Amino acid sequence: MIEQLTPDTRLVDLQFQGRARAIASAAIDTPVGVLIVDPGPSSCRASLMADLAGAGVGAGDVHGLLLTHIHLDHAGASGTLVREHPGWKVYVHERGAQHLVDPSKLLASATRLYGDQMDRLWGEFAPVPAAAITVLRGGERLAFGTRIIEVELLKGHATHHVGYFDRVSGIVFAGDTAGIRTADDPYVYPPTPPPDINLEQWRDTIDLMRRWTPAGLFITHFGYKTDPVLHLAALDAEIEYWGRFSRELLSAGGDPQDLERAFVDGIVARITTLIGAERAAAYASAAPLSHCWSGLVRYWQKREAAAPLA
Repeated sequence: MIEQLTPDTRLVDLQFQGRARAIASAAIDTPVGVLIVDPGPSSCRASLMADLAGAGVGAGDVHGLLLTHIHLDHAGASGTLVREHPGWKVYVHERGAQHLVDPSKLLASATRLYGDQMDRLWGEFAPVPAAAITVLRGGERLAFGTRIIEVELLKGHATHHVGYFDRVSGIVFAGDTAGIRTADDPYVYPPTPPPDINLEQWRDTIDLMRRWTPAGLFITHFGYKTDPVLHLAALDAEIEYWGRFSRELLSAGGDPQDLERAFVDGIVARITTLIGAERAAAYASAAPLSHCWSGLVRYWQKREAAAPLA
């Protein structure tokens, strides 16, 4: 399903696992061709290409892929798409590029989280030829003909996460660093899976996005948000709460499974109070709270190595 956001920007609902409003890609028209922001996993590749074709965008109309980061739900289809369409370019941060060329470590890490569900969820993660990749470091101004898209490193969710700001539309394509928010819920959920979560850097990233003063935020899970000030304030508050709550649990100590259960139950109760049980369940399925807890534990363990929890 395609939604026209601006005259030259579209949202593509990838219908992940047959569910609407789970994973979004964006398609931006430029003078040199269409840019696809985060094509999603290979399990959604057919849906992506069919929806683009239905909107009159053929494979030959595509210039390339703008990847916010290389997690499977964002970039998993990149290798298969470039294999099928060798002229496509792939733009990705330098720390992610090496894992596109050789995805063995990335897949091993993902398999520890998803186990035997890897293929069902994500499909094939094929390597991307190095020659197809344009390496980013943050700070670039990418010129696609007369269309200029700014790139910044957006740390917090992943060390290699970048954001793209299109000043023509005023849209920031924020990947996961602007959190998860379905519909117009007054709640923004910070996905904190391992291995790279850094809460201080994430809050700095929120300030960076504020300084862009965008017209809206495009987030992968899910959609286009036209209230960026309120959205970023809600995300900032939730990152602060999750950090404080997880630190308190770890400082108290106890059985690891009991601590995880206390975190999951506490966050579910908090979201339920704000938006109801049905909506809370939708957020927890988008990024399992057990995975989020693991990422926070890893973050605090790194901090503990430098200074004990107080």
